[in-house]
Amino acid sequence: MSLPERVPVRVRRLPHGEGLSLPAYATDGAAGMDVLSAEDVEIAPGARHAVATGLAMAIAPGYEIQVRPRSGLALKHGISVPNTPGTIDSDYRGELKVILINHGAEPFAIARGDRVAQLVLAPVTLAAWDEVEELDDTARGTGGFGSTGGHAKLG
Repeated sequence: MSLPERVPVRVRRLPHGEGLSLPAYATDGAAGMDVLSAEDVEIAPGARHAVATGLAMAIAPGYEIQVRPRSGLALKHGISVPNTPGTIDSDYRGELKVILINHGAEPFAIARGDRVAQLVLAPVTLAAWDEVEELDDTARGTGGFGSTGGHAKLG
């Protein structure tokens, strides 16, 4: 099986990003690229911070970059991306900053060069709204939150 096609993403390194590696896939099967912090910062418990990456980019039309948490940081330290997945639109040209939140009980220190999130390049499908008077019926109907049963019924 061959690897997926690589889609070019133009990247501009900002002055405070000098010397840092570009986002990279850690393994051949990785969907996300690790992105590094371009600053030293400490995030207090319950606090949020937009972590600088020192990178700006031009994503091809028809694509977005999704910003996702790193599972190890989430499990071990309670560090996550609060708007998961964050979206970097193809027409944005400012610095990529990663919003992190500390759900842990201890302050969390980030050093310049630490891996702070994953970036996933993804195709975008645009919606075309079709306003109608009625929607088709389904077995679920208008049943919303919890309507299919609680977690006890799953096990």
